[in-house]
Amino acid sequence: MSGHSKWSSIKHKKGAADAKRGKLFSKLSRAIIVAAKEGGGDPDANLALQNAVEKARSYSMPKDNIERAIAKGAGEGAGGQAFETVIYEGYGAGGVAIIVETLTDNRNRTASDVRYTFSKHGGNLGTDGSVGWMFERRAVVLVPADGVDEDGLMLASAEGGADDVSGDGSSFEVTSAPEALRSVREAIEAAGFPIESAELTMLPKTTVELSDESTARTVIRLVEALEELDDVQEVFANFDIPDEILEAVAS
Repeated sequence: MSGHSKWSSIKHKKGAADAKRGKLFSKLSRAIIVAAKEGGGDPDANLALQNAVEKARSYSMPKDNIERAIAKGAGEGAGGQAFETVIYEGYGAGGVAIIVETLTDNRNRTASDVRYTFSKHGGNLGTDGSVGWMFERRAVVLVPADGVDEDGLMLASAEGGADDVSGDGSSFEVTSAPEALRSVREAIEAAGFPIESAELTMLPKTTVELSDESTARTVIRLVEALEELDDVQEVFANFDIPDEILEAVAS
């Protein structure tokens, strides 16, 4: 598993720990509300909603919160703020490509916040399409490796529709087409394997290795600063940081 994937695992654990602060749940709720408003409140008939719910579940968002968000998005009272998805693309230190997905009710505010954050942390905002071609949308399920039978996990994953299973000793990364996220997660759970996270992501087709700790730290600070912005839902980057440097930076 690459340093990029390991960082995704670290980020998810941090997010789960920070969920108590409420900010993460607010972002997850916003994604569910928008998905339900645009495609209806039935996850079985609305892939975007299904994926938003899967992500919320992976962060242990309470079932009642999820159901309230769906009801708010699908119900007649879903008016008021009109959120839209806006994607920003840019570069961080070392030439790392970065994609920022936002849900916003004010494009000017969000663009200004994102541009300022890039600039403050040694990056620069690019034009539409400048880095998007370097990534592909995939579904990723992370499974803790402790006590897991790899052959059994691979079999269960394949039955659910997964394309690949890779591991680094601490976690297994199960990847599939976006539409197979739910079936893969359910197959893994049915086989008795624990799940660390299950969500859609943008996986880089190629990565940029950051072997300099200072550059790696600058990039991680940029990614974390972008994730802290209220309108930002996801940040994807194509860095690959060696284990020893990633551990130092993450700590």
